Amino acid sequence: MEKLNILLCCGAGMSSGFLAQQMRGAAKKQGIMAKVEAKSQNNIADDLPKTDILLIGPHLSYAFDELKAMCDPYAVPVLMIPKDMYAGLDGKGLLALCMETLKEKG
Repeated sequence: MEKLNILLCCGAGMSSGFLAQQMRGAAKKQGIMAKVEAKSQNNIADDLPKTDILLIGPHLSYAFDELKAMCDPYAVPVLMIPKDMYAGLDGKGLLALCMETLKEKG
């Protein structure tokens, strides 16, 4: 299996860093090869061509359409991170949501 490239986006890239760490741990436990990075919304453009899925922090809901438009040329699915997963740092649950979304994508 190819390594998944998962990008988390938040205002400054710091709060999502903790969640990214939890996702990396969950992926390792499940034997999923994944690169999970957290970046600020101003620093994601260069990474989009090699990103498999973009996850957006719930506090950036106002920027969803703009971020989705940035991802569309690369066919990168965009998910708003559920508030409960974000607040609870539920890396395992968020990884499962990513896998389900990517499976549906084909």
